Amino acid sequence: MSIRIIVRLVVAVALVAVPALVRAFPLQTTASQAATGSALLILNKAENTLAIVDPVTLRVLGKVATGEGPHEVVASADGRIAYVANYGTQQKVGNSISIIDISARREIKRLELGPLLRPHGIVLANGKVYFTAEVNRVIARYDPAQDRVDWIMGTGQSITHMLVVTPDGRRAYTANIVSDTVTQIDFTLPVPQQVTQIQVGKQPEGIDVSPDGREVWVGQNGDGQISIIDTGTNKVKETIKVGEVPIRLKFAPDGKRVLVSDPKASELIVLDAATRKEIKRLKVEGAPVGILVAPDGTRAFVAAIQANKVMVVDLSKLEIAASIEAGQGPDGLAWANGAAKDSATSPKPTSGAQQ
Repeated sequence: MSIRIIVRLVVAVALVAVPALVRAFPLQTTASQAATGSALLILNKAENTLAIVDPVTLRVLGKVATGEGPHEVVASADGRIAYVANYGTQQKVGNSISIIDISARREIKRLELGPLLRPHGIVLANGKVYFTAEVNRVIARYDPAQDRVDWIMGTGQSITHMLVVTPDGRRAYTANIVSDTVTQIDFTLPVPQQVTQIQVGKQPEGIDVSPDGREVWVGQNGDGQISIIDTGTNKVKETIKVGEVPIRLKFAPDGKRVLVSDPKASELIVLDAATRKEIKRLKVEGAPVGILVAPDGTRAFVAAIQANKVMVVDLSKLEIAASIEAGQGPDGLAWANGAAKDSATSPKPTSGAQQ
């Protein structure tokens, strides 16, 4: 038999066999996405997109255009919808929130905020979306069911930037960069209106609340320290020196560790939450900023904004295991739970890592 005939036979067999193999063994991305039903969301500030990534294969499944300068993102409790705060650029002030259907990979609404300028910190709590409007020095609330902003509360502080809500959904804390304060707002009243100002160090920005709700940690860009606030007293109970610019920090789901990104030092710092001691420093080139810890606590995702990569950190080995190239200028990160997950239970606060 000639070589030409053999080649033809091989091609013919392949044409028949390959479709059957694909049906029997689906592509890894499809299989893992179906199995986990979850997605990693990455905001690319330099190209105004939201990248949707398979958290198992680390493949980019699709991109969705957002407004200008998307800085932070949060997903609905059922993982179906993403809310993106369009902060804007140096040249153009942003005033919108992109509402994105994650599975359909399209923006279904551009929520125009009118006079509320530079939306930034954004979280989901009690079924509603809370966000800061930095220029206006306020926190506002969007009700998805009513499709309207139904509440606005002033902080009275300059550059109200980042925002977290306690796990029980009863209180919010904002980091106010220029005022060197953290504002606490009580959500237990029918209309949230009680405000407490907490003095912290220089230029507070990164902020997170412990999983048990007892502590709020605040990274301070101006002095390289972290202030630890007792939520029972709303007072700073401890201050620790951690780096040069601790711009973001994030608790692990079990509350035992805190991850801190320092873009000036090009480091990811791992701290013991109980002892406040340093466990390890990882070198992360390209200005690490946004941090997200996977819900199972096995991995962390760190956005290196200048390298145009999101680093995947193995938290058992405390080493960089992989990287994702999802777009230009990655920063804000969020986790979208599987859409198949029961969403009938009360939604818990969730937030993305941001800048």
